[in-house]
Amino acid sequence: MEMEYSVGALASARSLQTFAYIYTSMATFWTYDYVCSIFDEWTFLLQSRWTKVKGLYIVTRYTPFLLFVSHLYLNYIPNEDPDKCQTINNISSCFSLISVICSECFFIIRTYALWNNNKIVLAGMLFAYLAVIVASVGILFSATANAPFVTSAIPGITGCYQSTGSVELFVPFVLLFALEFGLISLTVIRAIQSWRATNNPLYTVLIKHNIFYYACGLFFSLVNIFTSLLLQYAYNGMFQDFQVVTLAILATRMHLHLWHADRNLRGSDALMVFPMSDVSSAGRTP
Repeated sequence: MEMEYSVGALASARSLQTFAYIYTSMATFWTYDYVCSIFDEWTFLLQSRWTKVKGLYIVTRYTPFLLFVSHLYLNYIPNEDPDKCQTINNISSCFSLISVICSECFFIIRTYALWNNNKIVLAGMLFAYLAVIVASVGILFSATANAPFVTSAIPGITGCYQSTGSVELFVPFVLLFALEFGLISLTVIRAIQSWRATNNPLYTVLIKHNIFYYACGLFFSLVNIFTSLLLQYAYNGMFQDFQVVTLAILATRMHLHLWHADRNLRGSDALMVFPMSDVSSAGRTP
């Protein structure tokens, strides 16, 4: 006997399938990027000296792997236990937060360097950064608790979703948008102030990287604000971790490019790493 399902059940099933496809595509994209950059990456890991920023690079680079493992499991587990779904989603959310926090750290340090280690600029960035982190963590976990996970009523459809999306989920992306808009503004102001007076190619690389990174961050934040507000079922969160993974790839790729550019400039001092803690040397005008 063929069972009939409600329109909502069918819509949620389609959203879960789309969500699973997107995560599988993201995992494939991350793997492809890793394979393409594996030579440059292992050159950096083996030949650069150990610094805090190298540790930050490793965490930023490999946290998405843990995120994919947990989320792909969440997407394909048998539809039996919503409590398990919520637990795994909380773990995945922690990995997402770690990844985006580390990615942003790279560019806060870079912006600090562009401003010649200006303590006032650093204090302002850190205050805004910590405020965004604290507010986002509180909103993210409270919103998840208020809109618990459910499973599809249709046999063969695996994965979990929130039956009623929480409107608060768009707020972290608004905060991230505001933070990145402030940081890109600082980068543009600094570029206008010292562009003609600086001939250092690494300084130019820093500015271009910062602007491109923040432009991508602003774009994805806007996308996630609208999807969180306008879409239902699993659709409202399908691009959230896509932003996280893309920013992690950009941050690590740009750091590798900067390190190799500095290495080529140093010539015989090829084993000298260009740590982000010392990146201010590229931002100083002669």
